[in-house]
This record gives sequence, structure tokens and C-alpha cells, in this order.
Amino acid sequence: MRNFEVEKEMYEIAKEFLQKRYPVGWGGVAVVRTEKGNYFTSVSIETANASAVLCIETGAILEAHKYNEKVTHCLCLVRDDEKSPFKVLTPCGICQERLRYWGESVFAAVTTDDGSLLFVTLGELQPHHWSKAYPSSTLEHFEKNN
Repeated sequence: MRNFEVEKEMYEIAKEFLQKRYPVGWGGVAVVRTEKGNYFTSVSIETANASAVLCIETGAILEAHKYNEKVTHCLCLVRDDEKSPFKVLTPCGICQERLRYWGESVFAAVTTDDGSLLFVTLGELQPHHWSKAYPSSTLEHFEKNN
């Protein structure tokens, strides 16, 4: 079930951190929330070698893994520069797979046409996920559904 308060809080955390970390120019911040109510933030690594770049969400997802906490929500917020509006980015396919570790009920913020804040479950985002080709018992050790 969606939790609008959590979603709004995540947006504000991301917005505040983005403005502080990137006062001018482009900026992007991700926030994940865990079942324990903790929030982890991350940014994209800056490197001269583009092949070494990781998604903005990666650090926050790894923090949840580090503390063995189940992720319930994920949001990625970017802006083109300090004068541009904020945009929510739907997790890429790789990040969707990373989040899938905690099951298809994880809520992910998605890009909308009107810029509104919308979270959907990975199950809604990926109705034809490849894992449906296998019995759930064969994937249990890959997904943390508890």
C-alpha cells in the first residue's frame, strides 16, 4: 500500500541534499527507504572515464545491503542546472534488477508526463519480468521477500 507521507519525505530529502551537494549546475540524488524507516542517499560517482560511472541509486542500494535492511522505496531526483525544475527518473533496468532483490513489492518513483510524484511497485513497473518464467522456489535465494 502506498504511503504518501513517506513519498513526500523522500522527495524533500532528495531535493534538500541535491541543492546542498550540487548548488550550481547539474545534480542528481537518490534516496532509498528501508523497512526499519531508515533513509540512505547517494549520488553518481564522478569520473573522467564514463565506463566507470554507476547509477545514482547504486550507493543507497548498497548501504541498505550493508546494513541488511529491506528496501521499501526508491527515488531518483535530478535537475539540469540550478534554474531547472526537478525531475524524477524511473530506475533503469539494472537498478530495477538491483531493487528486485527485495521482491516485486518495492515502490519506485517513476517519471510522469506532468511531473507529479508517483510511486509504483516493481511488479507494476515490470509486469512481464523474466523471473515469471521460473517457479518462485527456484529464485528464493536471490530475492529477500521477508
